[in-house]
Amino acid sequence: MSLSCGVECVLILGCMRWAWKRCTYVGSDDSATWPNATADDFEPVPRICRLILAVNEPDLRNPQFITPRSGHRLNPDCRIKRVTYEQTQGRSPPYIIYIDHEHREIVLAIRGLNLVKESDYKLLLDNRIGMQMFDGGYVHHGLLKSAIWLLNEESETLKRLWVENGSEYRMVFAGHSLGSGVAALLTVIVVNHRDRLGGIPRSKVQCYAIAPARCMSLNLAVKYADVIQSIILQDDFLPRTATPLEDIFKSVFCLPCLLFLVCLRDTFIPEGRKLRDPRRLYAPGRMYHIVERKFCRCGRFPPEVRTAIPVDGRFEHIVLSCNATSDHGLIWIEREAEKALGIMKESHSDTITTPPKVQKLERLQTFEKEHKDALERAVSLNVPHAATSDSDEERHDDQNTSQNENSAETSMESGQGRTNWNEVIEKLYKKKVSGSVQQTSDTNDPKQ
Repeated sequence: MSLSCGVECVLILGCMRWAWKRCTYVGSDDSATWPNATADDFEPVPRICRLILAVNEPDLRNPQFITPRSGHRLNPDCRIKRVTYEQTQGRSPPYIIYIDHEHREIVLAIRGLNLVKESDYKLLLDNRIGMQMFDGGYVHHGLLKSAIWLLNEESETLKRLWVENGSEYRMVFAGHSLGSGVAALLTVIVVNHRDRLGGIPRSKVQCYAIAPARCMSLNLAVKYADVIQSIILQDDFLPRTATPLEDIFKSVFCLPCLLFLVCLRDTFIPEGRKLRDPRRLYAPGRMYHIVERKFCRCGRFPPEVRTAIPVDGRFEHIVLSCNATSDHGLIWIEREAEKALGIMKESHSDTITTPPKVQKLERLQTFEKEHKDALERAVSLNVPHAATSDSDEERHDDQNTSQNENSAETSMESGQGRTNWNEVIEKLYKKKVSGSVQQTSDTNDPKQ
């Protein structure tokens, strides 16, 4: 009798401890050990948020969604193209192409999920766990198809803009929510096939995923951390939602209840099992976490931005917070990012002791070291298909170059002026990774 009572007491104490840890877990815990971002690193984020908001603006001269700020107005003459739902026919969310001469950027900005558009749900539901292999990992099938279609549509326009304006311009892909997944996978394709945009260097390609969807496996999320940045506001649910996205959006009208159940379920999955699952999708790239609330403290505090390339604990735990859905809003992210940037600039101006050019060089070297350390960490944790050596990366680039040359020769022999993109994509799906051939099944062929 006493033994059974002792077992019951142990179980009760264990459940109480688990419940306490779950209920007291706050969004800032995900990045508690990360260093703070600098103003130079974070400077593009508010501007990119406004460009994504501009996708909804029929007339930039009379904006309805963008809050006018001194010196932050978008130039209507610099919007090269605006594509709506009617033009994409459900193949991609709406987007704009904008050229920013002041910051020397060519931006393709993609809007987020529209709750009243059936095509957006179809795009998210076009996926199953482990359905789509890509570049040695797994990606979201529907978002990959959308990225391929988008590149087919706009590659000539982007190439022309980059060639006409000079090689010092950056090519920036940006998106919010649903659009962030499309932008991230579009960036991966462009980095592997830079000839599609006139041979643009990898260092000139950047992606900003605002409130990102989980769209790629962990090895790819770490591998492309030098070109993809994910921006997350405090308790945002989407980057933390490890369950398949179709389950989330099938129950979008009961989202808080579903998130609670997902939270309870995921706490019982061991960390090692998550890391060793190559099909598990994650938010991509380097993470920027905007933190503005603290445990047992009411109200919002001056936001701070932390950054890292996490491997283990990459936003794995859903936060039981009333702000989990509101922190996903693009307008609120833009406002808090602007506040955080202002605070960083004020602090930077008070403490600067070296010339800016030296600081930028030192920060670039730090980023490169952090990326290398993250790759090595992925290998040490036995993350499937993770690679770290420079020779592997060089061989990977050499394979891409030879594939691009072969595809170009094939198109020239057939008398076509453009690269045969279907052949390029087919080869991309059949790449050799880590000495083994990873082939995509016929049912997942992008030509379909």
